[in-house]
Amino acid sequence: MNDARADSPAAWLAAPKPPDKGRWPLNRWLILIALVLAVHVALLFVFGSRKQAASLRAVANVPTLTLAGRPDEMLALNDPTLFALPRAGDFAAGVWAQPPVTNRPSFAWTEPPRWLSLSAADLMMAFNRFMQTNRRAEFEPRLKPSVRLSALTQPIEPALAQSSVMRLGGNLAQRRLLTPMNLPSWPYADVIAPSLVRVLVNEAGDVVSAVLLPSDSSLEALSHYEPADQCALELARAARFAPAPRLTIGRMLFDWHTVPPPATNAPAGPP
Repeated sequence: MNDARADSPAAWLAAPKPPDKGRWPLNRWLILIALVLAVHVALLFVFGSRKQAASLRAVANVPTLTLAGRPDEMLALNDPTLFALPRAGDFAAGVWAQPPVTNRPSFAWTEPPRWLSLSAADLMMAFNRFMQTNRRAEFEPRLKPSVRLSALTQPIEPALAQSSVMRLGGNLAQRRLLTPMNLPSWPYADVIAPSLVRVLVNEAGDVVSAVLLPSDSSLEALSHYEPADQCALELARAARFAPAPRLTIGRMLFDWHTVPPPATNAPAGPP
């Protein structure tokens, strides 16, 4: 009955396995590697400090390399600065090494004066005689052209307008004005700056928008007259132009004419 239990699978698994005699365990391999390493280090220390024995026979007939005192001319041809820089053996080395000797000029005048044997009047006598016997006709060069008078082609306008005038500018100048403009002359003691109005005219010729433009300069802005500017704005809004295929933007410039204001009665003086 015990043999049956021994032959059972459980007993066979529980039994210890015999050791494998063909393979070394890990600890044996580690010991072997450590021994080999120790032997290698010992051999290095033993044989590394040995010196080679000196030869007792003298060395002779050994080839040696020495530099020549003067380089060969063929080696000098490899120098890229051979013909660019001066050298001691060049043909012009002596000239370059010795600077030229220059003598300073002397400003001291040592030659004695040599007086003329003839007077100045005697020297001019031959020239005057030649000029008197060889006279030529007088010639007056005309360097300036003659003055050509020309008449004015355009009449000169007066500096100040004699009446108030309206002018069209921009694209509006191409459309005909249908409304007559009766511009007044303002009683004012000074010159009135022109009134500039920008207008927008539709296809039918009616003014859709009218805006009074300010002056560019401050001096001109001070000379504006408010009633004249309002009058220009009203005249621009009431203007009518000839029909056109599209909207037109332009300017209407009113140059005002002024007349002296009426004189007023001066206040009575003290009795």
